[in-house]
This record gives sequence, C-alpha cells and structure tokens, in this order.
Amino acid sequence: MTVLVTGATGFLAGHLIEDLLRHGYAVRGTVRDLAQTGKVAHLTALATALGGRLEFVAAELDRDEGWPEAVAGCTAVLHTASPNPPTVPRDENDLIRPAVDGTLRVLRAAAASGTVRRVVLTGSSLSVTGGHTGPVSRPYTEDDWAIVERTAPYGRSKALAELAAWEFHAGLPAQRRFELVVLIPGLIVGPLQRPVVTTSVESVQRLLTHAMPAVPRLSWSLVDVRDVATGHRLAMERPEAPGNRYILAGPEVWMEEMAGMLAAEFGPRGFRVPTRRLPYWLMWLIARVDPTVRLALGFVGRTEPLSSARAIGELGWTMRPPAEMLRDTAQSLIDLGLARPASR
Repeated sequence: MTVLVTGATGFLAGHLIEDLLRHGYAVRGTVRDLAQTGKVAHLTALATALGGRLEFVAAELDRDEGWPEAVAGCTAVLHTASPNPPTVPRDENDLIRPAVDGTLRVLRAAAASGTVRRVVLTGSSLSVTGGHTGPVSRPYTEDDWAIVERTAPYGRSKALAELAAWEFHAGLPAQRRFELVVLIPGLIVGPLQRPVVTTSVESVQRLLTHAMPAVPRLSWSLVDVRDVATGHRLAMERPEAPGNRYILAGPEVWMEEMAGMLAAEFGPRGFRVPTRRLPYWLMWLIARVDPTVRLALGFVGRTEPLSSARAIGELGWTMRPPAEMLRDTAQSLIDLGLARPASR
C-alpha cells in the first residue's frame, strides 16, 4: 500500500512519514523542488535505516502539474500541506487562495486517480474556534464551526479549505468518490527532525532562550506532533473514520504553566526561562516591532478548550502529557543548536 503525504518538508509531514515507514507503508511525498534534497535528507536516511520505501515527487499547491503523477497508484492521501507564514500577510488571499485551491487540486487528483480510497485532510483548531468571542461554557467539539468572517487570515484559510473539501466531496459522483476524514489538531509541539523552527514551536524556543522578558497570558490546547502523526494513520486505517472530523488536542495549558515546566526541567542546566507574567501594555509595545507577538495579541486571556473524546473513543487515539511534549520539544531545540544555556 502506497500512501501520499503532501508537503513532505513540513514539521508534521516529516513525523507522519516516519510513522508510516515504521508501520510498513510505502510512502510518496510531495516537495516543491526535487533538487533541494537537503530538506528531506533526514527522511531518506530514516527510510534507508528502516529498509522502507520512500520516494519524492514535485508538486505545488498553486499549480496543476505534478498532482496526477503524485497520486498515481496510491491508496490513501494524507494532505498536510498548507501555507502558514510567521506574520500576517498584507493580502489575506495570499493565504486563502493557495490553501483552498491547493486542497481542491489534491482532491481532484485523488478523485481522478482510480486508486485513492481515502483522503485524510489536516485541518486546524481555528476551523472550530475561530471568530468566537466571549466566555466559553464548555469545550469545543467537532460539531462546532468557526465564524469565518470574524476569523484571522490563517484560521480563515484553514476553515475555508475544509469547507471546500466537504463541498467538493459531496458533489462527487459515486463512482469517483473516495472517503474523506478531517483531523483538527491543537497547537502542535514536539521534537524537531531538522534545524528549522516552526511557528508553533517558536513559543517554546522563546521561553527556553529567554527571548521575552516575561510570559504572556496565553493558553493553548497542546498536542505532540508524534501523536498527531499517529492520529493521521489511525484515521487512514480505521473503518469508523470516513465522513468525520476529529479533534486532536490535549488539555489547555497556560503559557505560564509551560514556562514553569520548562524552568523545572532546564533551569538547573543553565536555561533562564522567564516565569513572571507579561503585562498586556508591554506585550502591545513589543508587538509593534515583533510580528509574531502581534499575531498573539487577540488571544490574550482567552481560553479555547477542545475535546478529543471522539478521537479517543472512535480511533483509539492517545496523547502524551504536556510536560513530556514540552521536554522533548526543548531537548530537540538544544540538540539541534537552536537553544543554548544563558551561561554560555
């Protein structure tokens, strides 16, 4: 069985490819440029060590070329590729267009392939929580949807891409219809496979390197990238999955709690992790010159709890505790030379 993983150079895609190889699947990954072998060298080495079959094909979200070849002979497609820049774009369509059009390109190719039986689409928790304001009386579930017109550009791109996927799938004739599953992860942390810091891991790096004077009042439902990878494989394998959305996220954790966990583990090793709360006025000032902090301003003090009960009950999915996720994330940053003790 050959599985296509889109966006093979991505953080999640890399762990997904590793999980599939370890479970005996043949894997094909899409990349923008086959000549940039350094971005997938770690995966090639892993496949060699495991004796697995891994190949790469060139295909881009904004072009039709390459996708028929990418899906040819594949039984399943795991679509993880989506633009996720670290700053808000001047034109939100720079995010929305490739997310929606790219998703539809992948789905059209899957429908035309004659071999693809199931597609698993990586969504976002913002497709559930985006645009909602006011106090939250219960955890969000898969039955909740973002208020698209009030959602920030990245979340809007993910919500619109998911809605387009369900609409496209519903309109397929029976003879061309594959099974569709959508996974909705929380904030993905976990060990890096190569020295590239993702937007979601940057918060851990900033705490570990004391890149901020104190800790913003932010909270996230964390999930480990390795558990999200497992969730994709389970969604591909389990007969209960088709037609469903599944939230993959752990309990909500305040950034102050994250800092406390990191300080306890890495403080004795020379890392000066800030643990004091950052006042909103100071965060606002920092945001004027720091685009990453600017993205977080709208989330200060908000709670957005997520329920993974459906994934746990129907897929048999499990997740690591937050302390383990954060420890392994931080250790990978250290091992890759992306975080150093303050004493050095």
